[in-house]
Amino acid sequence: MALFKSKPVRTIHTLLALVLNAQCAFAFSVAGHETTCEANGSVYYVGEWYFLDSDHCTQCECTAEGSACARTECTSLPAACIHVSHYPTDCCPRCEKIGCEYRGEVYELGEHFQPSECEQCTCDIDGIARCLVADCAPPPCVNPVYQKGKCCPECKDGPNCYVDASRTKVIPGGAPVWVDSCTKCRCHDGQDAGYWEGNRLATCSRVRNCQPDDNRKN
Repeated sequence: MALFKSKPVRTIHTLLALVLNAQCAFAFSVAGHETTCEANGSVYYVGEWYFLDSDHCTQCECTAEGSACARTECTSLPAACIHVSHYPTDCCPRCEKIGCEYRGEVYELGEHFQPSECEQCTCDIDGIARCLVADCAPPPCVNPVYQKGKCCPECKDGPNCYVDASRTKVIPGGAPVWVDSCTKCRCHDGQDAGYWEGNRLATCSRVRNCQPDDNRKN
């Protein structure tokens, strides 16, 4: 009977040994694999995502082999961005307000501006600057003056023109003028529609068989 009762004891011991050996083998098989990742002073489990506190553009995933990280590249801001914010917790800067870019300058939406004396522009809601360019009529004189802040030239001396192609003498527009004792010329007076289009010379008539008298006054 003693021998019969001792068999179960040996069997139990044998089973316990097998279980312990299996547990040790399992523990050995997972050795070298990470189950957590440490970063930012925190512990992350496999499958969790996180950003690095030291670089908000770097995002990582905790994997069984450790942290797998990749850096986010910021896209370029619109050229017409007129207000940029960069928050401490953000990776990339933000464009808070869009305007219009025109010749290197930026304007707010709806703003009217004059980039030159001859241009009137508006920054439209779609971010495109649209401009009207003045079409100046030909000035009714041969010596126009450009004033600061004005687009088109002005005739400070009034309408005038050259007497002839030598362009050495200028007469005022309006009434006919005797340029010598035998020659009378008329320059446009600024009211002649279309006269000044490419025309800088007076219309002259000469008295027949006349000898110029240099002492004659106009």
